[in-house]
Amino acid sequence: MENIKHKNMPEGYQLSGLFTTALRLVVGWTYFSAFWRRLVLADKLDPDLPGYIGEKFNHFLPNALGIKPMIAYLVTHPDTLWYTMVIFTIVEGIVGLFFMLGLFTRLMSIGVFGLAMGILLGAGWIGTTCLDEWQIGVLGIAAGFTIYLTGSGKFSVDALMISKNKPFIHKKWFTLLASGPLSIQIKNLHRIVGIGSGVILFITLFTNQYFHGGVWGNLHNKSVKPKLEITDPNINLSKLSFDVFRTEGADVYGSFLIGIALKDANDKTLFSLNGKDLSLPDTLHIDNYYVANVKPGAHSLIIPLGAKARITVNLPDNISVGNNTPYTLILTDISGIEWEAHVLP
Repeated sequence: MENIKHKNMPEGYQLSGLFTTALRLVVGWTYFSAFWRRLVLADKLDPDLPGYIGEKFNHFLPNALGIKPMIAYLVTHPDTLWYTMVIFTIVEGIVGLFFMLGLFTRLMSIGVFGLAMGILLGAGWIGTTCLDEWQIGVLGIAAGFTIYLTGSGKFSVDALMISKNKPFIHKKWFTLLASGPLSIQIKNLHRIVGIGSGVILFITLFTNQYFHGGVWGNLHNKSVKPKLEITDPNINLSKLSFDVFRTEGADVYGSFLIGIALKDANDKTLFSLNGKDLSLPDTLHIDNYYVANVKPGAHSLIIPLGAKARITVNLPDNISVGNNTPYTLILTDISGIEWEAHVLP
C-alpha cells in the first residue's frame, strides 16, 4: 500500500502546489510590496527624508525578542544600518517576486520563513488593534513551511521548467530548491509535517503570550499608550541632565512631552518647562543615541518610539541645589501621563 502511495506522490505534489497558489501569491506580494513601497511609490531608503525605514527599524528595539543586541548595534551605527536596510529591501523584493512567480519556490519559501521570523522577533509586540506585526510574522512562518513542502503547482515558472523537461529538473538540488516530489517516504513526511507544525504552533503560542499575554493571564498591548524610561538623572554645576527612552506606544505616533519639572523633598516646584518652552530649539541640549531622534516639535518635545537621548537643561541661577538633597524629576506627556525619577546632586 505504501508503494502505491509513493507512486502517486508526483500527482499529489502537483495538486498540493496547485491548491496553495493563492497563498503563494498573497504572501509573495506582502514581501515584494515592501520593496515596491520603499523604492517605487516612495523613497524610504533616504535617511534624510521622512519615513526612512531605518527609523521604523529603530521602533522595534525596546521590546524585541532575542535580536535586541543586533538592532541596538545597527541603530547606533547609521552607515551600517543603511546598508543593512538596502540589502534587506532587495532580499524582500527578490524573495517576494520569485515566490509569486513560483521560481525556485522552495528556496524562496526558506527566505519567507526567515524574513517572517525576523519580523516576529523584532516587531511581534507592535500593533495598536490587531497585533499587526505578530500576525504577519507567525502567518509568514507557517506559509514558508507549508509551501516548502508543497512546492509550486501549474501556475509557476518551476512547473514550466518541469513541463519542458529541462535536464536540471532531474537533479536532486532542483527538487530541494524549486518544486517537484521530495525524496521522502510517506511515514517520514508525516513525521516532518507533525513535528514542524508542532514547533510552529509552539512559536505562535509562546510569542503570543510573551508579547501580548494572549494565551493566559492578563492581556497587554505595549502599543496603546506611550511609556518613557528615565535613567541616570543628575544635577551638576546648575545643569539637570537625564536619559529618556521611549519604550512603548504606537510606532506611528510620538510621545509629546509638554512638561519637565523639578521638585524638592517638600514637593515644591523649583523649576519647570512647558510645551512652548520645549518646542524651542535652544531650550534643551539633546544628544540622541539612535537614528530615531528626540526633537522639538511645534508645541512640545517629540519622542518617537525607540528613541533615546541624553537631555541637558540649564537650571536658573536662583535655584540653590543642596548636596545629598533628594529631588524629583517629573516628565509630563500631552495625554496627562507623568513619569518620575529621583535625582541626587
